[in-house]
Amino acid sequence: MVSLSDVAGRAGVSVSVASRALSGDPSARLSEITRKRVHAAAADLGYRPNHAARSLRRARTDVVALIVPDVTNALFAELTRGADAEAVSRGLTVLLGRGDDTATGVALAGRLLAEGRVDGVMLQPHDGTDPNELAALAASGAPVVIVHDEIPGASAILLDDAAAAVVAVEHLVAIGRTRLALIGGMPSSSSARRREDGFRSALARHGIPAREEWITRVGYGPEDGREAMRRLLDTEDRPDAVVVSNVNAGFGALAEATRLGVAVPESLAVAAIHDSWPAAYSAPALTCIRTPLYELGRAAVAALSDRIGGGGPEVIRISSPAPVILARASTRV
Repeated sequence: MVSLSDVAGRAGVSVSVASRALSGDPSARLSEITRKRVHAAAADLGYRPNHAARSLRRARTDVVALIVPDVTNALFAELTRGADAEAVSRGLTVLLGRGDDTATGVALAGRLLAEGRVDGVMLQPHDGTDPNELAALAASGAPVVIVHDEIPGASAILLDDAAAAVVAVEHLVAIGRTRLALIGGMPSSSSARRREDGFRSALARHGIPAREEWITRVGYGPEDGREAMRRLLDTEDRPDAVVVSNVNAGFGALAEATRLGVAVPESLAVAAIHDSWPAAYSAPALTCIRTPLYELGRAAVAALSDRIGGGGPEVIRISSPAPVILARASTRV
């Protein structure tokens, strides 16, 4: 295995000079000729830096964790892609982990940090995560960024959830629907509350009353969407359109409407917040509101890098690009 000493010998410099030349240390007083000679020697010998030793010297791993409720969930693909892109630009590696209701993301985050496996954690809490657990993690002072949720004392990266709900309502009203229902997330979810606020404000702007019996707060999963749709359709007085607060719940809602024999979109139009690739292939294809999940991932890594560097907690809202409607068959008559 080629060592740094071998590179220094080939370039005719000391080991310390070779180290500074290869690390790109801007404070090192090295001539450009010397830098090029060292890099040429490293390339000729096939030298690869020992990142483990470098991490020990700096007390850093250059690894950050992204913990999501389900790594197989297509909804997290853009978030992960954005986080990885930003990490690469900063010389970091992203470790992807799962934190569901059996092995909570909070517990996994705490273990990774305590064992020194990562420098910091980005955590997308599972729907229904106990806010007290998140608060305890934030209070520990560890470099943690909460994604999609807001916890006092912790850095948080949020989308403009209210704006996404407004876009959904505007689309449904534009196609002539006036009896709108909401399939929302759990009451403990701050993103669900923001989406409900946007839904209500958009209805009020059009002079449409918010029917409390048409607002559900079950959750974001497919089975939650099924249950919520079942409640909405288990009456003769039915809505003619539904805003679903999460695309995964939207799949369940569509399936339940089909099971009950309700024609979508003829009798019931359905639009969901967020977009994922399966939405274009559901039956019918699900109208979605695209949100800036890629930008959210990049911002999460940037915020975490700042926390690792000693910065204080901050709440960042990603509003650009703005949410846009992707009209598909579930709202097209």
